[in-house]
Amino acid sequence: MLKLQRSLVVVLTLVLAAMSLQTVWGQATTTAAPPQRKTSTPYTGDLTIFDYPDRDQKLHIDQVMDLLGMAPGKSVADIGTGSGWFTVRAARRVTKTGAVYAVDINPEAVAYVKQRAEKDGLTNVKTVLSTAGDPKLPPASVDAVLLLKTYHEVAHPVQLMRNLHAALRSGARVGIVDRNGNGENHGVEKKIVIQEMEAAGYSLQSEHDDLVEDDRMDYFLIFTVR
Repeated sequence: MLKLQRSLVVVLTLVLAAMSLQTVWGQATTTAAPPQRKTSTPYTGDLTIFDYPDRDQKLHIDQVMDLLGMAPGKSVADIGTGSGWFTVRAARRVTKTGAVYAVDINPEAVAYVKQRAEKDGLTNVKTVLSTAGDPKLPPASVDAVLLLKTYHEVAHPVQLMRNLHAALRSGARVGIVDRNGNGENHGVEKKIVIQEMEAAGYSLQSEHDDLVEDDRMDYFLIFTVR
């Protein structure tokens, strides 16, 4: 009986030790979400202000699309499409063999982009009314994503980017172009973006600030799913 009791004690000790190690390991491999930060109020004014003449050159948008692998036949998501400035450029880049999802939480912006695409004869543009935490994209639907000067307006960035996972095809790239700021001044610090993206399950693949940092404030980051 004594031997049996000792054996039970040993087994129980081993089980408790294993459970403890599992808890520690789980804590070490889970990336905690950063605390909630301030965000900028989403723009709801005149959408035509985004179509100023030299914006293509200032943002080097052709090189941005190159680095994100946007090519004929590819499927792209423009999250925070606004006026559709980038959407129409991406739609021409991927041609009729590809597709562009114009995503926004503002129904007026979605309607505006839909009319703009129809006027320009861009039949490969699909508008999507999203929420602050979900892009509402179909599963395995996109090869590349761009958030162009809109990430600082996202109220639930980690949730949004986690929910984006399901829509990404193998090898998909996610690009973020934004500017340094305090969150509520239409900018957010680059290091905060990286922390939030890591918490959402992404890895920083590359940085190309030289393309968009004309005023030493903007940055361009490319992420892939871990």
